[in-house]
Amino acid sequence: MRSRCTMKHLGITVALLSVLAAPGVARAERIQATLTGYEEVPVVSTIASGEFRAMISRDDQSIDYELTYIGLQGNVTQAHIHVAQLSVNGSVVIWLCQTVSPFLDPTGLATTCPAGQLTEAVVRGTITTANVIAGSQAGQQLTAGDLGEVIAAIRAGAAYVNVHTSLSPGGEIRGQIRASHR
Repeated sequence: MRSRCTMKHLGITVALLSVLAAPGVARAERIQATLTGYEEVPVVSTIASGEFRAMISRDDQSIDYELTYIGLQGNVTQAHIHVAQLSVNGSVVIWLCQTVSPFLDPTGLATTCPAGQLTEAVVRGTITTANVIAGSQAGQQLTAGDLGEVIAAIRAGAAYVNVHTSLSPGGEIRGQIRASHR
């Protein structure tokens, strides 16, 4: 009888410790951005909109993403992740897609942006260290291959996604990346 009680208490203790330890276990992290012309610098008057949804892997070694956009007023040319706070332009660190030239993306890994002027377009992919390029603004000290630094910038609210078009070469829509609870 005593042995059965001890086993029961041991089982309860193990279950309790598992529950208490669960918050320390690494979980995949959802991030997102809503893209509009009002977040571009300078602001762009456009009917276009977009959504960036992504999942940072548990080990911070990759980011699976989906970028959608609709209603662009110009032909899409490229889309990126940049490092900079809200209302400031920053260095491109990750190419999400491109259409203008296969030679622009120095990694050669960017997918082709689907046309999306009047219909919704979707770009999906996985970002790894191979996709990270050095920041073009020297003061930012962003190095090629440092996905950890990009993830740190995302977590700090200092990264954004934007979609560039022929009518708005600096970007037609943009959105600051934030944690997502959906």
